[in-house]
Amino acid sequence: MKKTLFILLITVSAITVKGEEYTLTLEQSIAIAKEKSYTMRRLVQDLKIAEYHLKSASSSLKTHIDMNWTLPSYKQGVQQDANHSGIFFPVKQLSYSTGLTISQPLLTDGSIFVQSGLNSIHDYYDDSQAANLNTQIGFKQPLNAFYGYNAIKTALKNAELGYERANKVLKRNELMLITQVSNAYYTLLLSQKSAEIAKLNLERQTDAYDISKKKYEAGLIREVDALQMEVDLAEAQSNYDMEVLNQSSALNSFKELIGIQLNDGVTLSSELLYKIIVIDPERAVKLALENRSEIREQEISVELLKLDLKRQQANGMVRANLEAFFGKEGIQPLTPNAGLFESISNASNNFGNRSYNYGIGFTVAIPLFDWGENRALVRAAQARIQQSELDRESSQRSIETEVRNLVASIGTSLKRLQLLEKNVAVAEKSFEITLQRFSDGDIDSQSLALERARLNTAHTSHLSAYISYQMALTNLMRATFYDFQNEVAVQ
Repeated sequence: MKKTLFILLITVSAITVKGEEYTLTLEQSIAIAKEKSYTMRRLVQDLKIAEYHLKSASSSLKTHIDMNWTLPSYKQGVQQDANHSGIFFPVKQLSYSTGLTISQPLLTDGSIFVQSGLNSIHDYYDDSQAANLNTQIGFKQPLNAFYGYNAIKTALKNAELGYERANKVLKRNELMLITQVSNAYYTLLLSQKSAEIAKLNLERQTDAYDISKKKYEAGLIREVDALQMEVDLAEAQSNYDMEVLNQSSALNSFKELIGIQLNDGVTLSSELLYKIIVIDPERAVKLALENRSEIREQEISVELLKLDLKRQQANGMVRANLEAFFGKEGIQPLTPNAGLFESISNASNNFGNRSYNYGIGFTVAIPLFDWGENRALVRAAQARIQQSELDRESSQRSIETEVRNLVASIGTSLKRLQLLEKNVAVAEKSFEITLQRFSDGDIDSQSLALERARLNTAHTSHLSAYISYQMALTNLMRATFYDFQNEVAVQ
């Protein structure tokens, strides 16, 4: 069931320097706010940050290639001999080097790497040249990653959860923005309608004043009644001026919220309709518990705390590490009068003739006694998890209470709206009769003023009831992530 209340078209052109012109419905206002408001633009950047962190964490599992160059390195001074015999000798050397490292991280928290390098040293004191050529394949694997804490998997999981949480926060704040824009839109509509009612009241009071003036001149009413009508006219003018000021203030607040310039022109164009919506509170609660982003955000917090607990527990475990390497090395010792390329060639020949280098190592670290330091930190982490679980349960109860109250308020607002809709029609007809009776001289100005005030109150109360009903539906959509007017989930 739809009922058309009114069509309102108000154009604001009070600013000297005019900007863009907007003709806005509520839906268009929300769309502009999503694009231009400061809050949404900042939240979009938060989402991008989380997305980049996720991309970084994913990329950390891919092959990394690094190239290092020393072009060149020169040093001059004294240096102690290799045997630490207390003998120092002068050093005047120029060195060049290059190295390539290819590393492949593993999901087991280990890595496989290939390193290859070449370096050359030119000693200026004895004019000698040395070169070294090496290649190595290596493997590193912390064994506690299998039974304790895996840093690579944890970092990736943290990034995935952070990205999901940023998406949830963005959607929740988007619905909050819809509520804020709707509230500002209807506040502006209320202020503009109030100005319209005040203007209509001023026109009616002007007509009544003209009638009373003529009747006083004809001697049909007392002077005090004529003076009272003059006072009522001045009051009506003052009320209209105040409503125009309130309208201007509401308009500026509305522009600031949706992100347009204060010198932009705005026309509110809205055919105000309403549907009679009957909502099952049990269904609304079920939808809220399924869809509310806060619940999933708290679940994410619990997951993150559990990862932190696992890391803390691993600090008290036995840590073991397995390392292995296999490679070759070609060495050309310092040779007088040897050139750069000759030294490299000799190192290359030596590389081919030398036997392979290899090694394997297994290390174990066992925490023996720390006065309960790590155990206390583990228990603190467990307490934080329990705390977060309690917060989630409390949030679920709060959501259920909020949704049930909103469903109840929708029913109450609808009944009030339907009642006041009839009241407006009755007040309009009653004022027409009262105005005619005043014109005929059957009643005095005080009775007319009371009837006029009743009509103004009926219009204002009716609009307020309409806004309350629409805002209750909007708040329920925010609380459940479901649009009951169109029967569609909010994506």
